[in-house]
Amino acid sequence: MQAIFLDLGIIKIYWYSIMILSGLLIGGTFALHEAKKWKISEDFMINLFFYLIPLSIIGARLYYVFFNFDYYRANPIEIFKIWEGGLAIHGAIIMGLLFIIFYSKKHKVNIFRLLDIIVVGMLIGQAIGRWGNFFNQEAYGAETTVTFLKSIFIPQFVIDGMYINGTYYHPTFLYESLWCFIGFIAILFIRRYKYIKIGQITSFYLIWYGIGRYFIESLRTDSLMFGDYKAAQLLSISMIISGIILFIIKNRGSKLSNLYNDKENMEDVKF
Repeated sequence: MQAIFLDLGIIKIYWYSIMILSGLLIGGTFALHEAKKWKISEDFMINLFFYLIPLSIIGARLYYVFFNFDYYRANPIEIFKIWEGGLAIHGAIIMGLLFIIFYSKKHKVNIFRLLDIIVVGMLIGQAIGRWGNFFNQEAYGAETTVTFLKSIFIPQFVIDGMYINGTYYHPTFLYESLWCFIGFIAILFIRRYKYIKIGQITSFYLIWYGIGRYFIESLRTDSLMFGDYKAAQLLSISMIISGIILFIIKNRGSKLSNLYNDKENMEDVKF
């Protein structure tokens, strides 16, 4: 598997970087399109992304470094080599959420309206970004057989990429990518539902991704550990519980109140 997309000698461009940036670009484009429907200015969203994207990448890296602290303490220069892998999506979610809360309060925007807009693009961005793991031959699962992989209709080029050091492995990156893509398609329909309320699209994201990541993580052999437990599974459980609680809270009150698609319930953000 070729990890380098373009080798210019001094500068090397990695497929991992290409896929992560592609996911950010496409996911951000969907979010911009969704924001426009609610009269939230493009300048407001672009300014948000200007800070949100680098902060989320930093959060993803710090999270990964934290769980591999002994290695990076001995090799501090390696912390900056994010093109080689080592970005944890849960770290990006945590850092991104904190900044969105700050940004929303600063500009007096409904936090859950903004989160609903952003998660529309998050799942497709994650689905694309996961392919960076494929080119780096990381984030794969336990050993398996070529017969099993063919039996579940895995594309041949993925099967070939999962043949590492003489052994075939579960392409858990692909499982998660497909799960995120299906969730993205589901959100495109859910957001059109007449009675969906502000905050419930976010709750769907938390529940959907939490469930998928919990079970996919059980197959992975390179998980970040918190004691005897897989950190991603613990956080996935937290996401599922938070999503359920958020859905219930937002479902309170009149069936016609606080509706996501209420044309009278739009915020004209002037930035």
